[in-house]
Amino acid sequence: MDTEGPQALCDLCLAQVCCSLDSLCSLQADGSMSLIWAPLFPQEMADQLLHKMATKGMLNDTTVGIFRNGKELRLRRASIRCCQVSAEAFRLALCPHRLVDLDASWVSGGLTGANVISGLASSPECRSSLQRLSLNGLRLDWGSLGEDDGARVGFSSLKGLRTLCLANTDLTDDILVDICSLPHLESLDISCSMVSNLTTLLQCKNTLRSLIAHKLRQLDMSPGRLLFVFGQLGALGHLDFSDDHFDVDDSDGRVGDETLRQLLEGSPQVLPSLVSLDISGRKRVSEAAIEAFVKSRGGLVFLGLLATGLSSCQVLSSQQTLKVTGEANGNQVCEALRRYRERECFVREALVHLYSLTTDADRPQPDMLKLVVSAMQNHPTSLHVHLVATACVFNLTTQDLAEAMPVSLISSTVTQLLHAMRTFPNNQQVQKNCLLALCSNYILQDVPFDKYLATMLMINWLSNHEDPTLQRMAVAVISILVAKLSTAEMAQLSEDVFFMKQLLAIVQQKAAVGVVDSTLRFALSALWNLTDEMPAAARNFIKCQGLELYEEVLESYYSEPSIQQKILGLLNNIAEVEELQADLMDEDLLEHILSLLLDSQLEVGVRYFAGGILAQLASRADAWTLDGELRSTVLKQLHESIMTWTHLEREMVSYRSFRPFCPLIQTSQPPGVQLWAVWAIHLVCSQNTPLYSSMLEREGLTELLKALAAHPDTHSDIKGLSDSILFMVEEQ
Repeated sequence: MDTEGPQALCDLCLAQVCCSLDSLCSLQADGSMSLIWAPLFPQEMADQLLHKMATKGMLNDTTVGIFRNGKELRLRRASIRCCQVSAEAFRLALCPHRLVDLDASWVSGGLTGANVISGLASSPECRSSLQRLSLNGLRLDWGSLGEDDGARVGFSSLKGLRTLCLANTDLTDDILVDICSLPHLESLDISCSMVSNLTTLLQCKNTLRSLIAHKLRQLDMSPGRLLFVFGQLGALGHLDFSDDHFDVDDSDGRVGDETLRQLLEGSPQVLPSLVSLDISGRKRVSEAAIEAFVKSRGGLVFLGLLATGLSSCQVLSSQQTLKVTGEANGNQVCEALRRYRERECFVREALVHLYSLTTDADRPQPDMLKLVVSAMQNHPTSLHVHLVATACVFNLTTQDLAEAMPVSLISSTVTQLLHAMRTFPNNQQVQKNCLLALCSNYILQDVPFDKYLATMLMINWLSNHEDPTLQRMAVAVISILVAKLSTAEMAQLSEDVFFMKQLLAIVQQKAAVGVVDSTLRFALSALWNLTDEMPAAARNFIKCQGLELYEEVLESYYSEPSIQQKILGLLNNIAEVEELQADLMDEDLLEHILSLLLDSQLEVGVRYFAGGILAQLASRADAWTLDGELRSTVLKQLHESIMTWTHLEREMVSYRSFRPFCPLIQTSQPPGVQLWAVWAIHLVCSQNTPLYSSMLEREGLTELLKALAAHPDTHSDIKGLSDSILFMVEEQ
C-alpha cells in the first residue's frame, strides 16, 4: 500500500483534462487551442489546471490558448515556469486576467522580462492586483521594447507588487532604482545579478522585509558603506548575503566577509528586526562572530551556515527552535536541500554530506529521498548534482528500504534515475549508481515506471561497458523488464536488431570460455522472453546467427539443465513461427533434441521443451523436409515419453496466450502432437486455474478441446487430459 494514500480526485480530473485536450479543444486561426465547451471553473481550479499543464511539460503557445477566455477559466495565481511561451502568447492568454501571483521563471520561447512587464502593465487590473512576480532566469532585455515603450513602462508600473524575484537575470543598478520606488515592496531577490550598488534600497527601507542577495559578483561598495545601507533597513527580517563557495572572487569575498563580520559582531540596533540570516558559503567568518551574533539576537529563527565550517558551533546546540543549514547533522543537511532548491552549488554541497550520513542507512527515510529527487528534478542537466544524488538514492533505497516507502515516491525516483542515465550516457559513475539502485527485485517487479525506456537504456549501457559485476546486473534487469513489457512494447522491441545482437553477444562471450553464471542465465531468459510470440524477434534471432550459436551451446552445456531449458524454450518460440520452421529442419539438431526428449535422467522441464519443438515441427507433414522415418519416430516417441512425465508443483512456464496451441489440438493432428499440447495446457491450468481458464474461453480453445475429447479417433490418454482441463474451466 502507498502510505501517501490515493491521489486526490481533483488531481485525477485535472490530469484527465490534460490528457484529453486534443479532443476537448478546437484550433483557432493562429494555431492556438480553444475549449469547444467549458463550464465555469472554480477560480482555484483554473490555477491548478494551468499549473498541472506546466508541470507536465505541455504548456506552450498552442495549449495556453485555452486561457484566453477569462470568463470560464479565471486565473489569479499563474505559473508558466520552465515552459515554452512566446511574448505574444503570454500577452493574449495571461495578461487579460486579474493576476495576483505570476511565476514566469526560466521560461523559454523568446519571452523576456520586459515583455512580461509590458504585457502586465497594459492591463489596468494587473497594474493594481499583481502582488508577487518571479522572473528568475529571464533576460530582462529592456531594449527589446523600443525606446518609447521602454521609457513608459517599468516595474514601478505595477503598483501592487510586494514580492519580486529577479535571480539570475541581467538586472542592473538603473532598473533597481525603478524597482525600489514601488510603494509596497516587501520582498526582493536580486541574486546572481549585475547589481553593483545597493544604496538605492534606502528608497524602500520602511517596507522591505526580505532581501535575498546571493552571489552578487558585481557588487562594488566598501564594507562601511554596505553596512550603513543594511543598518538603515529597519524593517528587514530576512537577509540572505550568501555566496558560492566554489567560485569566490577574492576582492568580492573580502568586502562581503568584512561587512558580515561587522554585522555579526555589531550592535543588535543594526537591523533590529532581523530574525533570519543566511551567510552560507562565506568561509572567512569566524566562530566567535557567530557566537556573538546568536547570543545577541534572542528572536533568531534561521541561520544559514552551509559550507562555512561553522554549523557545528557549540552555541547552536542550545538553540532548540533555531533552524540551521549546514553539515553537522541530518536536520541541517535536509534544511539546506529544502531552502536551496535552485542553487546548484549548495544543493551539491548538501548532497555530499547527505551521502555520508546515509552510507549505513538502516531505516526508511522517505523525506530525505523526496529531497534528493527534488534536487535531481530542479537541476536536470547538472552532472555535479546527479553524481552525488544518484549515489544518495542507492543509499536510501538499498536492501529492503524501498519497500517501506510510498510507491509513488519510488516510482518518481526511478523516473529520475532513468533521466540521469539518458542525460549522462558517458559518465561511468552516474551509470553505475543508477544501475546499482535499479537492480532491485522489488523495484523491477512492483513499482510502476517506463519499463521500455529502462530496457533500452540498459541495453545501450551494455554496448559501452564491460565491468563483469555491472554487466551481470544490467542483464538481470533486462531479463526481468522484458517479461514486464506490454505486447505493443514487445513488438517494438522485437524489431530492434541491435537489442538482439547485444544479448547474443553476451551469450557468445560466456559460451566461448564455457562459463555458467547468472549473467548467462539472465541473457538466455531475456532472449527467451523476447521471442515469445514475437515473429519479428524470432526472425532477427535467425538473422543474427543465433541458431548456430544455440546449437553449439545446447551441445556444450549438456550437463546444465537450467541452461538447456532456456535454450530449448527459445527454440520452441522459433518453432511456433511457420515461416522459420525450415531453419530448424536440421537432422543433427533434431536428433539431438530427440535424445533430450528420451533421456529419463533429465528434468521434465528440459524434456517438455524438447517435446514442444518436435511437436510443432512434426505437426506440419507438408513442411517436413527430412527423412519420413524420423518424423514417425518423433511422433511415436513424443507419445511414449510424455506419458512418463509427472506434473510439477513449481511454475515451469507461463504463456501470453494459447494461440500457438490451436494448430496442435486439431482432430486431424497425430496423437503425439495432440498429447504434447494438451499436456502443456493441463500443466499451466492446474498451476494457475483462474488465469488460464479465462484465457482458454477468450481464445476459443475450450471448443477445440471439447471437439478433441468427443472425436472417436482421439487417443484415450488425450481424452482424459482434455476432460480434466474442461472440468477445471467449468469449476471456474
